[in-house]
This record gives sequence, C-alpha cells and structure tokens, in this order.
Amino acid sequence: MFLGLQKTVGRVGTACASDSDQKLALMSQTSAKSDSQPPFLSVVIPAYNEERRIGATLQAIGAYLDKQTFSSEIVVVDDGSRDQTATVARRARPKARLLTNEINHGKGYTVRRGVSEARGEIILFSDADLSTPIEEFDGFLHHFKEGADIVIGSRALPQSRIERHQGRLRETAGRIFNQLLRFAAGLPFHDTQCGFKAFRRPVAREVFARQRVEGWGFDAELIVIAMKRGYRIDEVPVRWVNSPDSRLRIWRDAPRMFLDLLRIRWNDWRGRYR
Repeated sequence: MFLGLQKTVGRVGTACASDSDQKLALMSQTSAKSDSQPPFLSVVIPAYNEERRIGATLQAIGAYLDKQTFSSEIVVVDDGSRDQTATVARRARPKARLLTNEINHGKGYTVRRGVSEARGEIILFSDADLSTPIEEFDGFLHHFKEGADIVIGSRALPQSRIERHQGRLRETAGRIFNQLLRFAAGLPFHDTQCGFKAFRRPVAREVFARQRVEGWGFDAELIVIAMKRGYRIDEVPVRWVNSPDSRLRIWRDAPRMFLDLLRIRWNDWRGRYR
C-alpha cells in the first residue's frame, strides 16, 4: 500500500439525471451565459492525430452545451498531431479554445495543460473519441451538489451500460491493471481508467500540480493524489461505447502502464504527493 495514504474517501454512486432545480441550485449565479464571467463548465479534450473523430466529437459536445442554461467552454489540446487535427477542430467548433503542443508529450501532460488553462468552476476531461457520451455529465451534477470534489465515470459498476465492448484481450488487461492498482494503492474504485472525470476547479489545480506521470497511467495517479489530500471522490456508472480506433495499443502500452504504477509508488515514497 502507498505510504501515508489517507483513509478511503471514495464513494460509489448512481448516475441520476438531475432535474432543473438541482441544476439551478448547483449553478447558482453562474447560470447566466456571459463572456465576462468564468464559465460554469470547462470541457477539456486531449487530441493526438484525431482528424477523423474530433469534428464529430466537438459537434456533439457543442450541441449539448448549447442547450444548457449554464455557461461553458471547450478546450482542445492538440498533442503535437501530425495530421489535420487542429484544422478540423477549428472548423467544427470555431469558438472552442485550441492549444497546441509543439511535440507529442502524452495524454497525462496534455490533460494537465488543458486543465491549467481551463476557467470553469467544474473542469471535465473527456477522451476525443467520446466513448462516454457528453450527456453523461448530467449524472455528475447531483454528486457535485451533494458535496463531491471529484466525480469519475465508471464502466465497471453494475449500473454501467456498455453498448459496445472492447476486445477480450484489452478488457482483460484493463481488469488486471485495475486489480493491481487497487491492491498496491488500496484504492476502492472499480474503474480508474475511464476517460471521463470532473473536478471542482480548486481541487483540479491542487491535484494536477502534483501530477508527475505523463502517460496512460496518469488517471490512477490523480486518484492517489486526491485521496492523499482527503478529497471526496464519487464513482458513477456511465454509458460507454468502445471506439474501434482507440489510441491504446495493448502490447505497447500495457508495460508502460505497469511502469507508471511503479513510478506512482516511487513518487509517493519520495513524498512528492504531499
């Protein structure tokens, strides 16, 4: 178990669709859409060679946000793509903020950069393939209203809805990684790797400032840091549709994720998450 890890503060919740009163209570004075005020919600999307998917993703997210009463922004971070990701993103959602990494750094670095630039009271990061539909954020609102600091989507709870599964090998590798992580770190969560997580802005600033892992294992590191800081984390079932064009390659990335787990243990032992 990680040295000095605080008592588990995570909770398993149910994704309930919030009604209008819940949304208004949570948003309070932020519901009016105004460029002069920080938005209520920032959606951060890391993207690497995503020219085939980023357009549809931005259109879907934009259509959802345009129907909401709360203010919002989309922050796309192009992680040194070699294709036309940036051009397609600009065309699909001209008012989205586009950040560009000069070289490819990795998903962890890219999400951290987007979060550092995001202005929303709630900061959500979502994978560019939108395997978790943006509408699943509706179920997060109730948990923030009830006091959660972080809400993480989960594909592994009984109420989760998997509409298209990953390949058997990849699903098995994912379960093994989560089991190793739960054993090594004492984490109570069923799914640490779902790319749909939301943070209150002050919490995001504190957690991401301590992040060290820049590759695929960064999700797990964020959760370890948040638990050590004593934040409440709610795990919520989501709808999930596997993208056949995933950027994760099991034979290449599984060893890297295992090394990331070792790095997290080492960083914790060195006191870098305090």
